[in-house]
Amino acid sequence: MNEAKNTETYEAVKIAGGTVREAALELIGEEPLLIRVEGRPFSVVMRTPGSELFHAAGFCLGEGLVDGRDDFLTLGYCRDLDPNVVEVRLRPERLAKIGDILERRSFVSQTSCGICGKEMVRDLYQKLEVAVDDFTVEAGRLFGCLSRLFQSQSYYPRTKGSHAALIFDRNLEELSFAEDVGRHNALDKAVGKAFMEGSLEGARLLAMSSRISFELVQKAARARLQVLVSKSRPTALAVAMGRSLNMTIASAFDDSELIIFCGQDRIVGRKNVSEPK
Repeated sequence: MNEAKNTETYEAVKIAGGTVREAALELIGEEPLLIRVEGRPFSVVMRTPGSELFHAAGFCLGEGLVDGRDDFLTLGYCRDLDPNVVEVRLRPERLAKIGDILERRSFVSQTSCGICGKEMVRDLYQKLEVAVDDFTVEAGRLFGCLSRLFQSQSYYPRTKGSHAALIFDRNLEELSFAEDVGRHNALDKAVGKAFMEGSLEGARLLAMSSRISFELVQKAARARLQVLVSKSRPTALAVAMGRSLNMTIASAFDDSELIIFCGQDRIVGRKNVSEPK
């Protein structure tokens, strides 16, 4: 991780104008941040490392834990100085007002006092299965999948403020589409629809309008999706997770350039090049 920029450099395969070449690309960093309130886990959020105390302070304000700076008794890193864990202590008079909020334990996967960022990620990995190899797709058809995604959107043309997810089967027939103000919500809705309709087992490819993050890879892996494509570059942690789970992650730009970050053997109709290490 480049500490100054909070990015990581990954080798990728670029396909543009009928040529294939390898390129080193910077991807934005992503790590989990555990926010503990009064010694207990309250929330885990995925973020780009840096400004953790400010992040936690803003989170506490947004969640209603505090109304002002004086509501904090202390705000700092855990005793091991892990930058992925922030400890929040509130003044007694504030605690008396927010008992209902503190009862929530949103997004917390573990409750160990010594939990750190790497342990949180490892815990999530253990709940996922490696993707099988029973699906390939022509490189040029990925552009068409993204085009169909944007054609399906009704809110975005009017509001410019929504995200969308479109799930395809092995024949690139549309199985499920959803649009929402939140990219995670859009994927949850699309997966949920296919799941409840009994068609999720046939799902193979996911097209998304937004950047592919660690959490989206996690959700896609749970849905047994093998190929993820979007208009934006993924995060570094998303690619690391995709590689470990034998998934394909790619980005397509301007209907002419395709970048494959991992799992390139599922993308056919290109020159035979080895996958970057």
